Amino acid sequence: MSALRELGRRRYANLAIAALVLGIAAVFPLLFDPISGTVGDAIKALAFVVMALGLNVVVGFAGLLDLGYVAFYAFGALTVGWFASDHFSSVNAEAGIHLGVSEFISSLPGIHLNWLLIVVAAVIVTGIAGMLIGLPTLRLRGDYIAIVTLAFGEIIGRFAANGDQVKIGEYAFSNGRQAISPTDPIKLPFFQEFDQAFNIRPYYYVALALCAITLFVNFRLRDSRLGRAWVAIREDEVAAASMGVPLVKTKLLAYGIGAALGGIAGAFLGAYLNSVNGGQFQFGFSIFILAMVILGGLGSIWGVVIGAVVVSVINYYVIPDLLDRVATDLDLGFTVSQISFGVFGFLLVVMMVLRPEGILPERRRKLELSGEAGSADDALVEVRA
Repeated sequence: MSALRELGRRRYANLAIAALVLGIAAVFPLLFDPISGTVGDAIKALAFVVMALGLNVVVGFAGLLDLGYVAFYAFGALTVGWFASDHFSSVNAEAGIHLGVSEFISSLPGIHLNWLLIVVAAVIVTGIAGMLIGLPTLRLRGDYIAIVTLAFGEIIGRFAANGDQVKIGEYAFSNGRQAISPTDPIKLPFFQEFDQAFNIRPYYYVALALCAITLFVNFRLRDSRLGRAWVAIREDEVAAASMGVPLVKTKLLAYGIGAALGGIAGAFLGAYLNSVNGGQFQFGFSIFILAMVILGGLGSIWGVVIGAVVVSVINYYVIPDLLDRVATDLDLGFTVSQISFGVFGFLLVVMMVLRPEGILPERRRKLELSGEAGSADDALVEVRA
């Protein structure tokens, strides 16, 4: 009974925290100009929150180290490039295919679908891709999983960067480094088509809604039977299998769900950035998102949100506005932006030494690292952050 009461208190606490955080976030863009660069950086930070929460499902919940998460960002963004641009310009005798778009877009060649339909397509494409990438890792553990996922991430990135040379019939996989551009702006039912030239706040609120939905999905997954199975696999795969946890199904679901969330964020960024460039999908991006998860706390939902915000602030404010100015004043001959991933690597090393459990750790992980795990009460109360 005490465990159930504890669970109830934590659920109410999470709801109160979510309402407070989302309320503050909803007011934030109103404090700036409608096309402020600060709001633009916040939009990308919210998209990174969604990606980090998706990666946390794979790495934090299930304990499967994934170094190729950029592949799902690529597939999500490419889905926008395929279905919201003139990439397939000769389809339907150059008359195009249009569904749920504005009057102007409906006159353009290519395939142009409503953004919500593209999100559904991105979920399907990335979910399948995630499970296919996960298949070769089912018999692997630890560093070997990282090596295989790293290879897949590099393969997808190379395909996107050289996609103009990869032909499927008369169409290229992508436009390579020349980019598929422009992509259609977001058009939601009952709303006007978004116009970045005058107001980017609608993009912000769409990104915030995606974050809210992703948080809800994460909490429900963590508290579900599937979430408990992921934690069991993470803690002891052999013991989980002996207790009847289906390893293949459970692992593939982790890869598929984590990939789908990454694809949703990729579809959003593909529309917001107005182009899909094959050069965007580099290995360093996977490390960028992984740094958010590790910094915030593996398996901790609110910790990952904090980690994503902190890393985004460092990337968009601290490095370009503060550290670059210091480097220029000291006449170092280079800018800190050129070695930004080195900054994140140094930050991770410092965290591993000073606070290895992360900024806001998951309860079980905190107890493990402090050597206090294993008591009867802790076994009854599931991991909550």
